[in-house]
Amino acid sequence: MFYTDGKLQFPVRVETPDPHFARALQQAIGGVEGEIRVAMQYFFQACGARGNPKFRDLLMNTAAEELGHIEMLATAVALNLEGAPVSVKEEVAADPVASAVLGGLNMKSLLSAMPVDSDGVPFDMSHIYASGNIAADMTANVAAESTGRVLATRLFNLTNDRGMKEMLSYLIARDTMHQNQWMAALEELGGPSKVFPIPNSFPQEKELQEFSYAYLGFQQDGSEPVPGRWSNGKSIDGKGSFKTMVPQPMGQKPVLGPAKPDSGAQAEQS
Repeated sequence: MFYTDGKLQFPVRVETPDPHFARALQQAIGGVEGEIRVAMQYFFQACGARGNPKFRDLLMNTAAEELGHIEMLATAVALNLEGAPVSVKEEVAADPVASAVLGGLNMKSLLSAMPVDSDGVPFDMSHIYASGNIAADMTANVAAESTGRVLATRLFNLTNDRGMKEMLSYLIARDTMHQNQWMAALEELGGPSKVFPIPNSFPQEKELQEFSYAYLGFQQDGSEPVPGRWSNGKSIDGKGSFKTMVPQPMGQKPVLGPAKPDSGAQAEQS
């Protein structure tokens, strides 16, 4: 169950309305880095979280917070559009195709925010990751918050409006917390030595361990790949040692059988 009191989580104010910045803010709402994505990701992860209920509580609380962030950003979009000059709207209406190409306004969004990205592409939920594995989900959440924070810092640097900078500064701070809380959850699950490789419930003796910690280089001349932390020394999960390998083809050339009858293939394929 969710509740609302009609108040924003953080003050949202716009000193100088900017319809083009409103369009940029749409990416933080409906883009792959945006708040709809993380709100739905955490919500569905929470709904499927098994085991200790504190992880479900953590996910659901953060999902609720992200809904509040959508509300803040949608308000910011509306306030930036509120002062859009009539001349700009008329210009867009006169040549919407050129406007779209040159970075103009989305005609569907001249008055309010929409569940779309900055190009007007609707968010379709295809970027929601909820695996049912707490460690995998927490790892995905670190990445989601990282890309979200990258976007928020770019938006911060894109505007000179003091109100927008204050709001984005708050959102950036929350992204910092969320990255840390997901990493803290991974630590509580046991950290790299117990969490990884995910799922840790699959016995590693059942995998072909010769390749478990081998960095494969595919240089055309057959030389060793450029070394890094990932190619030498103890593996991050502490369960093996990195090495490099120049891969050789171990399989056969695929030779498929004839096409099935009535499959629509040519007669020569039978």
